[in-house]
Amino acid sequence: MSGLRFCFLTTFYPPHNFGGDGIAVQRLARGLVRAGHQVTVVHDTDAFAALSAVPAGASPAEPDGLTVVPLRSGVGALSPLLTQQLGRPVVNGRRIARLLNDGDFDVINFHNISLIGGPGLLQYGRALKLYMAHEHWLVCPTHVLWRYGREACPARDCVRCQLVHKRPPQLWRHTGLLEGALRHVDAFIAMSEFSRRKHREFGFGPEMEVLPSFLPPGPERVPGAAGAANAGPDERPQARPYHLYVGRLERLKGVQDLLPHFAGDGDVDLLVAGDGTYASVLRTMAADMPRVRFLGRVAADDLVCYYRHAVALLVPSLCFETFGMVLLEAFQQSTPVIARRLGPFVEMIESTGAGTLFSDAPELAAAMQGLQRDPARRAAAGAAAREAFVARWQESVVIPGYLEIVRRAAERRADLKVLAALPPGRVA
Repeated sequence: MSGLRFCFLTTFYPPHNFGGDGIAVQRLARGLVRAGHQVTVVHDTDAFAALSAVPAGASPAEPDGLTVVPLRSGVGALSPLLTQQLGRPVVNGRRIARLLNDGDFDVINFHNISLIGGPGLLQYGRALKLYMAHEHWLVCPTHVLWRYGREACPARDCVRCQLVHKRPPQLWRHTGLLEGALRHVDAFIAMSEFSRRKHREFGFGPEMEVLPSFLPPGPERVPGAAGAANAGPDERPQARPYHLYVGRLERLKGVQDLLPHFAGDGDVDLLVAGDGTYASVLRTMAADMPRVRFLGRVAADDLVCYYRHAVALLVPSLCFETFGMVLLEAFQQSTPVIARRLGPFVEMIESTGAGTLFSDAPELAAAMQGLQRDPARRAAAGAAAREAFVARWQESVVIPGYLEIVRRAAERRADLKVLAALPPGRVA
């Protein structure tokens, strides 16, 4: 099979990224390269610099076949601000158009385009076009359906909500700009069945495919756990049993609901891996809780031993996530998950038997105690987690699924060039 030429357009890409969307884009790009394709990633460094309190680290080495193009406008935060307000790539538009025209791409995949170009970007380029909804930006100005900064969004009140989030309202959302731009896209992809339903519930009209994210075949280096005496993956980070939280430390992630369960005496701890704007508040709340240990930021490879030896991964998120990447990281290590009965976690747990769902504090306490006190139950849930990961969330499963979406879109568009590279029944 001759390889396809992909162009990914995204606001954030490592090391200029905050959460999981940039990592997911990187994994997809590298996975396509391993499958024999070429990928160019175009991302906006001004957006990261405008939102981050610390500079980005060094750019990672990428494999042959993967080219990363960081956009720097020369006007700093003004460029993403104009895009956020006007819904189009005001400063970088000409350069993006030139990159797309000169690259002779077969497929353009838009990811999080909120600050690199907005809806106006969707008309750029002539190749087959996909849009992957890593967040709910298509239906939510704040991306996360977290209304007024305090609750999962039940209904729209977008202008007031943006003001509470301290973001300037986007006037273009009250025009037909987005709806007109959507017609340029050949296929839309949601990360979970829940996210597809939520897009529809909030008025998104086009049909969406469902394709989950995935994890690559394995660590690219031998993991050693920072802060855990350089432990390998089979060495315990600490002697006492522990539950684990991994993710950003923001109010909407719900870590504050975990802390009361670890106050006072007890024989199991809570390890918290991650950082964010809510970290100082959480540390203050846990100041008199010796059973709570904050690890700070931990590299993905270094998390392996923390996952592997945890009683369970705790996922208390209060908002409507599009997917649960940390669940996959736990599943890969045969670690069960205790997650809030919300969003995509429900389908990921109920369809696999890889853990337990909770709705309130008593259910959370019962779930944690149940896995801690019954090793056989934990082992069974962990085995189910690993089995589900192998069957559904490995790169070798998801990349062919992605290419099948490309093939179907090419059939609808009668794109003979793409179809010639992806004949029916041979997508990887």
